Amino acid sequence: MTSGGHDRACSPRWVGLTTPDLRITQDFYSAVLGWTWRASEADERFRLALSGGDPVASVSEAASGLRAAARWTPFFVTEGADGIAARIHERGGTVGVGPLPFGTGRVALASDAHGAVFGFWEGAVFPGWPTGRARRPAWLELRTRDTFAAALFYGQIFGWTAEDGTCTVEYGNEEVVVREAGVKAAVIRGGAVESAPDPQVRPRWRVHFRVADVDAAVAAATAAGGAVVTPAASSPGAEREATLRDPIGGSFRVTTG
Repeated sequence: MTSGGHDRACSPRWVGLTTPDLRITQDFYSAVLGWTWRASEADERFRLALSGGDPVASVSEAASGLRAAARWTPFFVTEGADGIAARIHERGGTVGVGPLPFGTGRVALASDAHGAVFGFWEGAVFPGWPTGRARRPAWLELRTRDTFAAALFYGQIFGWTAEDGTCTVEYGNEEVVVREAGVKAAVIRGGAVESAPDPQVRPRWRVHFRVADVDAAVAAATAAGGAVVTPAASSPGAEREATLRDPIGGSFRVTTG
């Protein structure tokens, strides 16, 4: 999975989850989302999640002795990881890990100027998987305090205003929608910029997985030991959504849209 020039991909192309218990995590997502799994040759603690035979996400188990919070992380795919890292530093973000070699590529973890964690990948994300066979999540959402400051941060780093027209950005009331090739890929939402930040709430990316039946996914999640954070409801855009939490604590949304 590489981007088409300009050393960037304008929107997140992949999601990964780090968990302290790989078996529990695999069993849960198999039950809720119907995923199957394939081991990675690069790391025995790493699994590819497959849907209909196509890769959709990755799950890795934290090294023994490390306490890792289960959290879905979006990854941008780029042809120039070092350039991305430099731009992150220049714009007030932090590169916490990497870029480090992984498989046939290089991967890094970073946080934006407000603390939301994301990753970026250079080269082939997973050896042996053609770019065209990887499916994205339905879309990803960044919840932050200052919508437009966040849009400016990511836009400058990943070229949201590139002249090739691949990526478009729509600005609305406390919302920025990023479309790639006309398809909604990411949404940035915020608000209450003037108020004091809640120390219990940190800006973060949330992943939305598309399902055929949200209510069935909710039932499967509770039966598999997960929890419902936000009950299923229909949005003004006619999508039905719910927020779920896996048994380890990783949260995600299921949507029909």
